[in-house]
Amino acid sequence: MRGGSLWQLGQSITRRLAQSDKKPLSPRRYFASGADLKKTALYDFHVAHGGKMVPFAGWSMPIQYKDSIIDSTVNCRVNGSLFDVAHMCGLSLKGKDCVPFLETLVVADVAGLAPGTGSLTVFTNEKGGAIDDSVITKVTDEHIYLVVNAGCRDKDLAHIEEHMKAFKSKGGDVSWHIHDERSLLALQGPLAAPVLQHLTKEDLSKLYFGQFQILDINGSTCFLTRTGYTGEDGFEISVPSEHAVDLAKAILEKSEGKVRLTGLGARDSLRLEAGLCLYGNDMEQHITPVEAGLTWAIGKRRRADGGFLGADVILKQLQDGPTIRRVGFFSSGPPARSHSEVHDENGNKIGEITSGGFSPNLKKNVAMGYVKSGQHKNGTKVKILVRGKPYEGNITKMPFVATKYYKPS
Repeated sequence: MRGGSLWQLGQSITRRLAQSDKKPLSPRRYFASGADLKKTALYDFHVAHGGKMVPFAGWSMPIQYKDSIIDSTVNCRVNGSLFDVAHMCGLSLKGKDCVPFLETLVVADVAGLAPGTGSLTVFTNEKGGAIDDSVITKVTDEHIYLVVNAGCRDKDLAHIEEHMKAFKSKGGDVSWHIHDERSLLALQGPLAAPVLQHLTKEDLSKLYFGQFQILDINGSTCFLTRTGYTGEDGFEISVPSEHAVDLAKAILEKSEGKVRLTGLGARDSLRLEAGLCLYGNDMEQHITPVEAGLTWAIGKRRRADGGFLGADVILKQLQDGPTIRRVGFFSSGPPARSHSEVHDENGNKIGEITSGGFSPNLKKNVAMGYVKSGQHKNGTKVKILVRGKPYEGNITKMPFVATKYYKPS
């Protein structure tokens, strides 16, 4: 699931409600008319708690609640947040050949994962570009669980199905199940583990970042992954949809009001602060994992053997280096937005912003985007054009806010 653009949309809605004006979100492809929008199992729960519902990837989703996006973003890092991310698509691949099948489509060393562990990966096309990014988990050697982005669901499923048919026609043993009967909640922040521990008998201190377990939470069988999209410690919880509201209520109750329902606006600010890509902004079909700074997600064995779509392009980039690179920026003036041009100090265009906004936790503008290789060094001074006017900026390392993933000490 995974720009400042959503934050901007949230501010737009807030100001419109106050009879003020604000520009709408720029990547319009994610947004549709209100007709025929799908609703998650928590829709009525959101509305009852003051959720401001907006169309997103064909769903009606909360952009924010009664608190501001800034306050909600800060609260996640101080206390915790509960997100409804049931618009994302969870699915399972099963069969004795599910691992070699998936390895034809993604850059991860899936075979090298221990059962109960997972990783971020990228689905690639024949040119090495990113079809989508996904968190995959090897439940067992014959069961892979993965989650794909809501806006990419249709094309991802069509892509997987097309290649699965070809794979099975050659005798491969693989099948799939799309978990439309389940909802997905993300519990993030310092209080995530202590609050969730109240609702399960399993010892969550033994479950580290990237690990997966099937367990009982609040009386229902859940898929639990220690991961998230904020840079904080936390969990994504796949729960049977009929139990989703009860689980959300229990989490909020056990936190004694400190964990808050949080919408897409703050989720976007949090992922930007953590330096995480939003597909459709920071990653697209013409951007490779190497260019996107996700070389670490390409398994060592895969770098040697290839075997995935576009491997020839990606392996060549690993050897020779990419022509563009994703970098972070600090900037002055108004926050940079998607498509803002990046110039060097002599006024030559060297790149473009893909996501940007005001960081509620750092109290300064942050952005990410792509620049020409050789211009990507940390500390490089740049000019960023906002509404045609240049503002001072500099390239910086990401994440902007230090991550707090729960790992073995």
